[in-house]
Amino acid sequence: MSDFDHLQLDGRLLQLLLAVIEEQSVTGAARRLGVTQSAVSHLLDKLRQITGDPLFVKSGRGIVATARAEALALQARVLLDEMRRFAAGEAFVPATLATTFTIAANDFQRDLLLPPLLQRLRRQAPGVRLRVIPSDVPGSELLRDEHCQLAISPRPPEAGDILQKRLFEDDYRVFYDPAQRTAPARLDDYLAAEHVTVLYTPRRMLDVDRQLEARGVARRFAVTVPSFAGIPAFLRGSDLLATLPGLLSRGLMQGFASCPLPARVGRMPMYMIWHLKYRHDPAHSWLRHELEQVVAEVLNNGTQA
Repeated sequence: MSDFDHLQLDGRLLQLLLAVIEEQSVTGAARRLGVTQSAVSHLLDKLRQITGDPLFVKSGRGIVATARAEALALQARVLLDEMRRFAAGEAFVPATLATTFTIAANDFQRDLLLPPLLQRLRRQAPGVRLRVIPSDVPGSELLRDEHCQLAISPRPPEAGDILQKRLFEDDYRVFYDPAQRTAPARLDDYLAAEHVTVLYTPRRMLDVDRQLEARGVARRFAVTVPSFAGIPAFLRGSDLLATLPGLLSRGLMQGFASCPLPARVGRMPMYMIWHLKYRHDPAHSWLRHELEQVVAEVLNNGTQA
C-alpha cells in the first residue's frame, strides 16, 4: 500500500501513464507530450510512489507495462473523460485548446487532407497537434479504446456505437508516364498492358481491383506494392499502368498523365468515422467541421487532369 495522498493525482499524471503505455517508450512519450525525457522520468517516479507499483519493466531494448499499470490505464481513460467533461464550459474557444488529435488514415487520405487540416486547426488553435497512424481497415476497437479520435477510410466498420459521415466520392483513373506511352484508348489496350497496384498486408486488394476481378477483367501485374507511396517509382520511366483514385493527381501522382478507366466500376467513397461518445464533444465537433471545410477546399481547387 502507498502512504501517499491520492489527491496528489492530476490529469497530467494520468495522461503521462497512457502515453508511456501506448508508446512503450519514455522517449516516445516525451516526444508525444512535448516535454523532456527527464520530466517524464520524474513524473513516473511520482506516479510509482502514489500507486506503489513499478508500472513499467524492461523488456529487451524497450519497456512494457506491468499488469497493475494496464489496469490503472483503463481507469485513467475513464477519469480523463470525466475531467474533460467537468472542465468543458458553455462556450468552446479553439484558441485555448491544447490537445493532440489522433487520426487514422492511409497515405492517400493522409497526404490529401491532413496537411491542410493541420494548417486550418493551427490557425485557430496553436496548441493543437496531430498524431497520424495507419488506418488499414479501421475496426470499431480502434475508435473505442481512446487510441484514435477519428478515422478517414472508404471502409467504415459496422457497429452501433460507431458514427460515420461521407466526405466525398472519387473516380478511379488510369495513370501512366506520358514520356513512355500513350493512354489506353480501349479496354483491349488496357488489358494488353502490364500494371502496378497496391496490395495491402497480408493480401488485401484495392476495391477497384476486386471490382475488376469480379467482372472478369483479368490484368497482368508486373509489381504490387504495400501502399500508394510505392507506385510512382515503378510507373516513372516505364510503360506500366496504375488504376488509382483520381484525386491522387493532386499530390502523389503529380507529373503523371491519367485517363478514364475503360471499364465500368463504382466510385470510391470516403468517410470520416468516430465513436458515439464524441458526438456532442465541442472539440471533436470542431475537428469534424474543419475536416469538412478542408474537403470542400480540396475538391474545389482545380480540376482533375
